[in-house]
Amino acid sequence: MAEAKTPGHGPLSGVRVVELAGIGPGPFAAMLLADLGADVVRVDRPGGVGLAINTEYDITNRNKRSVIVDLKSADGPARVLDLAARADILIEGYRPGVAERLGVGPEACHARNPELVYGRMTGWGQQGPLAHRAGHDIAYIALTGTLGMIGSPDEPPAVPANLLGDYAGGSLYLVVGVLAALHHARAGGTGQVVDAAIVDGTSHLAAMIHGMFAAGGWQDRRGANLLDGGCPYYGTYETADGKYMAVGALEPQFYDEFVRVLGIPEHADARKDWTRWGELREAVAAGFKSRTRDEWTAVFEGSDACVAPVLSLREAPHHPHLAARGTFTEHGGITQPAPAPRFSATPTAVRSGPAQPGADTADVARDWDVPDLLKGPE
Repeated sequence: MAEAKTPGHGPLSGVRVVELAGIGPGPFAAMLLADLGADVVRVDRPGGVGLAINTEYDITNRNKRSVIVDLKSADGPARVLDLAARADILIEGYRPGVAERLGVGPEACHARNPELVYGRMTGWGQQGPLAHRAGHDIAYIALTGTLGMIGSPDEPPAVPANLLGDYAGGSLYLVVGVLAALHHARAGGTGQVVDAAIVDGTSHLAAMIHGMFAAGGWQDRRGANLLDGGCPYYGTYETADGKYMAVGALEPQFYDEFVRVLGIPEHADARKDWTRWGELREAVAAGFKSRTRDEWTAVFEGSDACVAPVLSLREAPHHPHLAARGTFTEHGGITQPAPAPRFSATPTAVRSGPAQPGADTADVARDWDVPDLLKGPE
């Protein structure tokens, strides 16, 4: 496999990735690989993929380069196969069978590059009764049982944006999978297909809870368990100004600190007495209602009560801890999360803003030695 000729930063410097453009978990997975230093070339379609924001703000395309290839043109598949021949990893998020019909499926790619890791990102997976059905994050997590765990018992399940399915159960599992397969290929093995399905990853995320459920330590209903809001000292409470505080005082020493600082020491012995949890919840709620969020934040400052303010997207980057760590960064006028995790020897960074469709064709054609990218579609 050809060595990358382009300079890079991060532990994946020298790794080449082809991303066949899509929306959601595929682009996010490719962004994570790019953040870690991989040379990610996004193959955009003529006309784009329909994400309803200006491409200049789509930070899931940061640290990447973009070329435009029309896979439905006569020579489109050949251009992608030329890139795949020089890549370590390819990521696609089509429905099962679509990449094959377009001429860029695993068999065609492996014929050009037997060591290629071919990552497939879908909701339902490559096989199964629903494999060819349309869907989005919320439907995938609904079937796995995880959506049904979230929210108050007397209200519909709460929708966790598309974080739980698309990105946690989808993107992160795809990244783990393609990096594991890359390790196998570089250790003397061959390339392979990684089938990353959101239903699989989201189910896997709940492994501990399935164990607790089997052991009788988790009730199969919302708001009745230690970690789902059923416990009065693990949840959120409204403050006097209509904002919220989050409480996670599970262990005895943290709970004791919590009731002391909140000013309800008479409830110190209610921690394990389920019969008193109703009155404990009322006392905690009344306590938090007596002051504003920022006042309570100041009161709990420096304590080990495991209490934190619930911040908005706009507020979060300004929190003193996140600011001190540089958890958020600004690039091109856009405040955004910095790459994570962090590395002592191979630091990462936001090196470039969102790749604009087709803007890097000449550079990629040179760096990857694919001169035919510069030709117009036939």
